[in-house]
Amino acid sequence: MDLNEITGRAMRVHGLYDRLNRTERGRTWSREDFVLGFVGDVGDLAKLTQAAEGVRPAPDGGDLAHELADCLWSVTVIAELYGIDLAAAFTATTDHLEQSISSRLRGVTE
Repeated sequence: MDLNEITGRAMRVHGLYDRLNRTERGRTWSREDFVLGFVGDVGDLAKLTQAAEGVRPAPDGGDLAHELADCLWSVTVIAELYGIDLAAAFTATTDHLEQSISSRLRGVTE
């Protein structure tokens, strides 16, 4: 599955959540709500990685793969809600990082 397919699927689930939240709570999540939800997912991810490393007990029902997928879902939805081309941003960011790190490594190894 490529990023466009992931984004399309994430937005379909987003639409389902909107319908559910409108029905159950009378409102949908705002962009800020999604960011706060993402922060919660990252917290869960941190707990699960600590458990995987033996730093803390595993939370009940916690699954690292599931939580990583939750985080990916949140990031793709947030990018769409803010009109960000995530593929282009990722490419630009990793290009910059590769150049920056390579330059620093050249300075260290020369």
